[in-house]
Amino acid sequence: MSPPTIIVFGATGHVGSAAAIQAQQLGAKVILSVRDLQKPIHDLSLEEETSRGFERVQADLTQPETVESAVRSTGAKHAFIYLVRSKEGYLRSTIETLKLAGIEFVVFLSSYTVQGDIRKITPSYLVPYAHAQVEIHLEEVFGSHGYVAIRPGYFNTNAARWASMIREGEVKISYPDVKFDWITPADVGRAAGTVLVQGKHVTEGAEPRNSISVYGPKLLSQMEAIGIFSRVLGKDIKVTEQSDEEAVEYMMKAGMPPPLAQQMVTLLAGFKLNSEAHEEAVANFQKYTGQLTTLEEWAQANKVLIGG
Repeated sequence: MSPPTIIVFGATGHVGSAAAIQAQQLGAKVILSVRDLQKPIHDLSLEEETSRGFERVQADLTQPETVESAVRSTGAKHAFIYLVRSKEGYLRSTIETLKLAGIEFVVFLSSYTVQGDIRKITPSYLVPYAHAQVEIHLEEVFGSHGYVAIRPGYFNTNAARWASMIREGEVKISYPDVKFDWITPADVGRAAGTVLVQGKHVTEGAEPRNSISVYGPKLLSQMEAIGIFSRVLGKDIKVTEQSDEEAVEYMMKAGMPPPLAQQMVTLLAGFKLNSEAHEEAVANFQKYTGQLTTLEEWAQANKVLIGG
């Protein structure tokens, strides 16, 4: 059976582009769906895009009519989508449009914050609630056979917010001993691309079937991560612990809405990633990606991003 035609919405993003590249490497015809046809694709030059046979189409997940046109004109059967808040609320109309236009299987970029019964997550928990709503819509529209939610852990690209402080030699953070898994968007994208091509049967024997937790290879505290960046960049970096109030203020200055900034700091205070769940997710994840990228390997390749 030949691989399906795949459409990747948000193809200019780090995860979307990696998913598209992986899916094509596995033999699928891949359509790159973008809001701006002139915007470059991450890790894919225009020359490579043309020579490798990628196609572009304009669409916006918040505009179902553009989604319908993109799917029908390309004949895509599998789709990659991500969270974006739509007027109708959490992509319900868009998901219905995907189904009506001919999509048979969807991979959704969700979040590790979605845990337990997705219907019991309340709106007060902003991030998990938003992702859970999309998962609920996918289940209701496509059924349990028609989608898989990829739930990545803590993206190491979040460290980019420290770049200016690293350049100045002092990083101010709250809860420096809290540990994260530090996963690369490229690894998440490669897993998504594999699932896009293979479809629902890729989770055969797994429980649950409709979600895949994807974590980075090693749990490291924020302090340990900064130590890695210090060694990679060859510079001393002082770490100063912030109060909760200072952390909220810092996030708000970076453009985060006040309620979300407050909630993020509150979650950070009690955050603990279960080590057994982490090990299980890593072992499971390696089935889809092979070798996972370490934080040090990523830092070596992204020195400018982290403040070099």
